[in-house]
Amino acid sequence: DANDVAVCLVAAWIHGDTRKVVYPTDSHGQFCGQQGTPNANKAILFYFNILQCPSLRGTHYAILYNNSYWEYYRQFCKPGFDNPRKSVAHVLRDEDCPSMIVPSRPFLQRCFPDFITRNGTLTVANKTDFKDGLGKTRSVIDLRDAANGITSLLDAKEVGMKIFEDYASSWYWILLGLVITMVVSLAFILLLRFTAGVLLWLIIFGVIAVVGYGIWHCYWEFSTLRGKPHSDGDVTISDIGFQTDFRVYLQLSQTWLILMISLSVIEAVIIVILIFLRRRVRIAIALLKEGSRAIGYIMSTLFYPIITFVLLAICIAYWAVIAVFLASSGDAVYKVMSTQDKCMYANLTCDPEKFSQTNVTMVCPGSQCTFAFYGGESLYHHYIFVLQLCNLLVFLWLVNFTIALGQCTLAGAFASYYWALRKPQDIPSCPLFSSFSRAVRYHTGSLAFGSLILAFVQMFRIVLEYLDHKLKGAHNAFARFLICCLKCCFWCLEHFIKFMNRNAYIMMAIYGKSFCTSAKDAFFLLMRNVVRVAVLDKVTDFLLFLGKVLISGSVGVLAFFFFTRKIPVIQEEVPSLNYYWVPLLTVIFGSYLIAHGFFNVYAMCVDTLFLCFCEDLERNDGSPLKPFYMSPQLHRILRREQGSKLYASS
Repeated sequence: DANDVAVCLVAAWIHGDTRKVVYPTDSHGQFCGQQGTPNANKAILFYFNILQCPSLRGTHYAILYNNSYWEYYRQFCKPGFDNPRKSVAHVLRDEDCPSMIVPSRPFLQRCFPDFITRNGTLTVANKTDFKDGLGKTRSVIDLRDAANGITSLLDAKEVGMKIFEDYASSWYWILLGLVITMVVSLAFILLLRFTAGVLLWLIIFGVIAVVGYGIWHCYWEFSTLRGKPHSDGDVTISDIGFQTDFRVYLQLSQTWLILMISLSVIEAVIIVILIFLRRRVRIAIALLKEGSRAIGYIMSTLFYPIITFVLLAICIAYWAVIAVFLASSGDAVYKVMSTQDKCMYANLTCDPEKFSQTNVTMVCPGSQCTFAFYGGESLYHHYIFVLQLCNLLVFLWLVNFTIALGQCTLAGAFASYYWALRKPQDIPSCPLFSSFSRAVRYHTGSLAFGSLILAFVQMFRIVLEYLDHKLKGAHNAFARFLICCLKCCFWCLEHFIKFMNRNAYIMMAIYGKSFCTSAKDAFFLLMRNVVRVAVLDKVTDFLLFLGKVLISGSVGVLAFFFFTRKIPVIQEEVPSLNYYWVPLLTVIFGSYLIAHGFFNVYAMCVDTLFLCFCEDLERNDGSPLKPFYMSPQLHRILRREQGSKLYASS
């Protein structure tokens, strides 16, 4: 509830410190480059000996100790060190100054060797080997291995800069492509009232034609293999057993016979379903057309996804901020770092303020108490992981609540359209705003309850994914089988709850009842119309998938021809790009998201009108006292369906 959210927020705010994320930390636990500290002018962390320091301890300076240049070098040693008479061996042992220096460049406020590849050879300052300060000659490969991953990070930074340049030079063309997507999506939805039937029947007959061609091709392959003398046509699949090269099976006539029989069964099932459900398909098409007509009267619903996007962005920002504060709420932990391999105190926790008073430096000369990581042993630190899980649960809850609020708002707006006896005269003014106000004022608790149920199921699925990841290397087959079964069950449960929540929110928007009552009413209403539900769901999925692919694919093809300079008319307008796929993928992905937003509104409209249609059939009989609220087109199809039933019964 709100108290749990507040506790998580306050705990993260009190104990968290984002400086641990923003600034690098040196061996003394001090932040580099932070204003108001002794290191304000020392913004870059330098590693004293990147070859010998696996934990990458560092200081803010970089230089090779050398008596001849002491006046120059001492400014790069540890603060307060000014003893030129100290032997080089003791200086390196105590790490008062770095043992080596190589040309470096900053990356993420840290100094890393300046690797340059020349003629296929990795170099630093045009050299491939160097002295490590301890008398040994080391290869530049050792440096690269010590700075594991840094070369790839630097290359990634260069690629990132090029991508940024591409965005800077093509952003207005990307924006134009997204605007075109919005216009095409809007036009597609509005035109569905005229083209829904044609598109659907084209898809159905297209599937029948494709399966029919598959049957013919399988028969042709079967006949060809059967007619060849001394061929493998008489060899069965059981004769050759399992083969990793599946092309072997294509040389067997039995394979094509099995495929032909399977496709024939599929073809027969499709045709039989169409024969018996043709009237249901007509009702589904009429509802799709009615949904397009409803959106045409309430155009403001197409822009509601913008509100949902803003609210989701706020939820993501909340989760990210709390997660960062929790992750950075540990205290600085110091460990004993020794240059000796057999030091008994190595890697033990220490206190830097009291370290000089211990006998560690006497037992292990050259040992230091240096910063290791952020952590802690308090009760709060033991429960940081639990708080992160609570933060994740709250995030899922808020996201589901935002989506539920949008579904209830849209359902209320489209329900007001359906239950207007004279359309559009009886449609109330500002139906979207009125529905949003009702949802916030009367249904907040119900929406939160339904969202919480879904959030718990999603949280459990995340835990199962984590356990599955941990058990991948285990040899316990039963445990992995159990986890796999649980994942499958909870996947089905999540999708069922999403389906029921969606319809419960529709019933809430229509009648204003509680979540549980609305969910019960929606469930039994759907069960009484289960065939219509199945047909409408698949028909809607067909058209929405077609629309998304058609729109994003068309805009993507247009963007490809544009950015690759294959449109002669505007060839000179194309900006110079490092990678043409950067704006191209952005346009395709953005187009799909925009089309997805528009079609989600359309799907919600069709689902709402369908439940209203089912309710209309049960509450009214078409008489003057109880007239139907459905459109004349739906009424005509319904009368034909009822007439055929009466004729069949007589």
